[in-house]
Formats: sequence, C-alpha cells, structure tokens
Amino acid sequence: MQVSQQNRGRPIFAFFCGDKDDQGRSWCPDCVTAEPVVWSELNSLPDGAVHCLLHLLPSRRPSLLERPQQLVQKDLKLTAVPALLKYGTPQLVEEECINRELVHMLFTED
Repeated sequence: MQVSQQNRGRPIFAFFCGDKDDQGRSWCPDCVTAEPVVWSELNSLPDGAVHCLLHLLPSRRPSLLERPQQLVQKDLKLTAVPALLKYGTPQLVEEECINRELVHMLFTED
C-alpha cells in the first residue's frame, strides 16, 4: 500500500465504511453507528499516527466480493464494513467497531 510506504515506521489506522449518498446518509446502519465511536476515540491515537477514512462502496448494498477492482479490499482481506484496522494487525469489523473499549485498545496498544 502506498500509504504504508510513505509513512514507514508510523502507525497507520484506517476506517472503512459504506459510501454516503448526496444527503450524507450511508446505506450501512452499522457504519452510521460506528463512525461517531471511532471519531470520538481519535484523541487516543499515538503521536505521529496516520489515520484515514475510506468510503469503499456505492450507495447500495453490494457484496464486497462483487467488486474485484477494489484492490484494497483484496489486499487487506476486508470482508465487511465497517472495518477498523491498524495496518499490519487484525482488524475490527462490524459490531466490534461500535465497542468503544475495543476501538480504544486498537488505537493505544503497541
């Protein structure tokens, strides 16, 4: 991943969720619930950490596997949204992203 090469040695966190429509509404109810939890824990990130939000899917509910052109999904083995990961470690998916304690642990553990 280009981001990992550009930020070598820095922890990289990525939050993947379903795309939003023109009114800012996501088709994914778990993403709607998880997003404020993840954002509220951003202050727990270690100094120098890189974080990004990636909207992966269009405003309908497709299967992740329907879109092989989404290389990031294949490379990172994403199977569901929402997904939160620290690059190089296991990811949190779906209801785990709603658990504030798990999100905090992911952001703060070495």
